[in-house]
Amino acid sequence: MILYAIPAALGGPPADALPDSSIRIVRSLRDFAVENAKSARGFLGGLGLAVRDLNIVVIDSDVLSLLRPLREGRSLGLLSEAGCPAIADPGAALVEAAHREGFRVVPLVGPSSITLALMASGLEGQRFAFCGYLPRDKAEREARIRELEKRSRKENETEIFIETPYRNDAMMNSLLSTCSSSSLLCVAADLTLPTESIITRNVQQWRRAGAVVGRRPAVFLLLADAR
Repeated sequence: MILYAIPAALGGPPADALPDSSIRIVRSLRDFAVENAKSARGFLGGLGLAVRDLNIVVIDSDVLSLLRPLREGRSLGLLSEAGCPAIADPGAALVEAAHREGFRVVPLVGPSSITLALMASGLEGQRFAFCGYLPRDKAEREARIRELEKRSRKENETEIFIETPYRNDAMMNSLLSTCSSSSLLCVAADLTLPTESIITRNVQQWRRAGAVVGRRPAVFLLLADAR
């Protein structure tokens, strides 16, 4: 039996997010471990599954119990709220547990906001690091930004991070007040949606533009100047 890691749509029709080969596998499943039940039902229903007939369980601290379908001889789908499961997502613990018990894990093809943002940023794609969420506290956040910019400069490495939408503008303010004027910053927002915006500028250009990201899903990418 197989644990399938299923990427979810970042926005728009679910059927547009996955290739036909992935959709066929998802439609064959009846058991799902998910990050968010409501969004999972919407996504699976959008792929044509009869949601009322599915076993949908939210991932919690007791991940071992979620492996029950696999133990009983049925494949299981792992579904994030958006994008790829197990990346900035609680599904990683379930994947690790499946490996521990000897079950095969198969990742399906689909969208990842992190890789899409990197692809379109024009920043260093040979060396990069995903840093997750930065601290909420302003002073701690700016100290972390300084650390990341220093590492980026030393390693010639793109630093990638995300933020809760309602704190996007606070993040942007911290970046513009902390980073070197010549460091490159990409903000990729609303990926795959009609309102998608992917802009790369140096920090000085962002300051002049008076940038406002707004409350929408966004990925931030930073590449320090080479001084």
